Amino acid sequence: MASRRIAQSSVNWSALAERVPSNQKTNLTAFKSMSDKYLRSVVANPESPPKVDWAYYQKNVPIAGMVDKFQKAYETLQIPYPVDNVTVQVEAQEKQVREEIAKFIKESEGRIADFQSQIAALKALLPFNQMTMEDYRDAFPDQALDPINRPSFWPHTPEEQEVGAPNAEPHH
Repeated sequence: MASRRIAQSSVNWSALAERVPSNQKTNLTAFKSMSDKYLRSVVANPESPPKVDWAYYQKNVPIAGMVDKFQKAYETLQIPYPVDNVTVQVEAQEKQVREEIAKFIKESEGRIADFQSQIAALKALLPFNQMTMEDYRDAFPDQALDPINRPSFWPHTPEEQEVGAPNAEPHH
């Protein structure tokens, strides 16, 4: 397998910085500096191993066969590029997250439409400082005072009311 040469970072740091919250900017800066340091160390090394002058060593090494043995080992040495077995998992996770984001956006749009209709209904009401008690009862029938059908007793707390408690004894 032919090895790939890293010439420059494939990370779009400016696009990434736009998405990082302000309280995490220092972590991003530290990560970018570590990444740049690694990239510089990779680029500083040659793409292929240096050529060895085997004839020079043949003349200067007195032990017979030692240079031939090293030459054979050096030429058969192959350092494989690591196999990428994580990209598939990352892409699957990315697909799942994109689906979750799309679902969240769709649900949020539904909530937004509901809230906008509630806001429109509230804006259509008379201002509270111009409402009479009858206007309030018409606008909010479940919250308005109804002394005939739902009497309220002092101190007007839910614990002191008879509503919802069948056969409840009145508090004296």
